[in-house]
Amino acid sequence: MNEIIFIIGPTATGKTEIAHQFAKRINAEIVSADSMLFYKEVSIITSKPPEYMLKEVPHHFVNIISATQSYSVFDYFNAAVKIIQDIFARTCPIVVCGGSGLYIKALLDGIFGGVGEDKELRKKLETQAHKFGKEYLHEELRKVDPQTAERVNDLRRIIRALEVYRLTGVPLSQKKQEAKGLWGNLPIKMFGLNFQREKLYERINKRVDVMFEGGAVREVESLLKLKLSSTSEKIIGIKEISGYLKGEYNIEQAKELMKKNTRNFAKRQLTWFRADKRIDWIDRDDLTPKQVVDRLLGC
Repeated sequence: MNEIIFIIGPTATGKTEIAHQFAKRINAEIVSADSMLFYKEVSIITSKPPEYMLKEVPHHFVNIISATQSYSVFDYFNAAVKIIQDIFARTCPIVVCGGSGLYIKALLDGIFGGVGEDKELRKKLETQAHKFGKEYLHEELRKVDPQTAERVNDLRRIIRALEVYRLTGVPLSQKKQEAKGLWGNLPIKMFGLNFQREKLYERINKRVDVMFEGGAVREVESLLKLKLSSTSEKIIGIKEISGYLKGEYNIEQAKELMKKNTRNFAKRQLTWFRADKRIDWIDRDDLTPKQVVDRLLGC
């Protein structure tokens, strides 16, 4: 199999198990595209692949840093592209698996870097927005970078686009074109896994129950003793369980809050992925993991 196979989709759709079974069948290596699997100290609340999976199939970007360290999408892009190119050069099949939309998009389409921040300039732009309104800055962006202005309407992103232009003299849209991802350079097929909403939410709720039964509270209690990075502290479960540990609500309320936030996260993931027309969707409602793998093998 010469193509790089992406297995993506919202949380709780069985991506990990299916990627593992599929990778075993084709003797592939797995490149994780799940930004919460980077951290060594977190396993239960991230549904990290069990040890036997990690031993049976080589996994990349699982357990690579401490939860006290930050790992940006740009860090991931640089490292993951190199690893994928190296594996591909060995003619070894590759399965990319995960649900972190921004990280997957970076892999596919590239991400630009090297443009720093100018706090003074940013503060000046924020002051102008406060004084004249967001539309004033949007119009300024439209004059220098109409392509980006057409695409963004969020004040933070408008300010960043103006900042990039004023620091470099190059529109953000042009900067992004300079960044090259894997799409168009390597053969790729993308498959998205999904269930009907009620079934997906049922799976999410059950998975959270299993996390609590498996020691999620103890895990978060240990994590809170660390100085978590700005990226790891966003893992769903940390905030929800820490509220319980602080006595703000009981354990059942913590559990329900985690279920709700995970369902909302899945909804955002689906919105993100649905916009990418390169993805071939597989409805999992009536399919076992083996049946999904068989279908992938036939594509």
